Amino acid sequence: MMWLLGCQLVGEVLVRSLDLPVPGPVVGMVILFALLQWRRPETGAGLLRISDRMLRHLQLLFIPPGVGIVAYLGAVRNDAVPITGALLVSWLAGLVAVALLVVLLTRRRSAS
Repeated sequence: MMWLLGCQLVGEVLVRSLDLPVPGPVVGMVILFALLQWRRPETGAGLLRISDRMLRHLQLLFIPPGVGIVAYLGAVRNDAVPITGALLVSWLAGLVAVALLVVLLTRRRSAS
């Protein structure tokens, strides 16, 4: 858990000190990814155990956005068309990106 919180803290410090337009946890996640690529943990490592435990309760991360939507329902209702458009465009962009990645990786695997 200290690895996760430490990387998030370093990300927050970097974002605030460099005045970056990116959330601190996102920078922390990139730092954690780089650390995991540099030094892979063993199978029974604490980082992997806590990650598995957190993934079991992933549904709890949907509670804050749900509360935000209910709290600002009036604003969401007023801007429903742009919000829906943005959701559809971002969903479609993600779907296309994943499809292209699958095609690329499939071609790479069959070529080797």
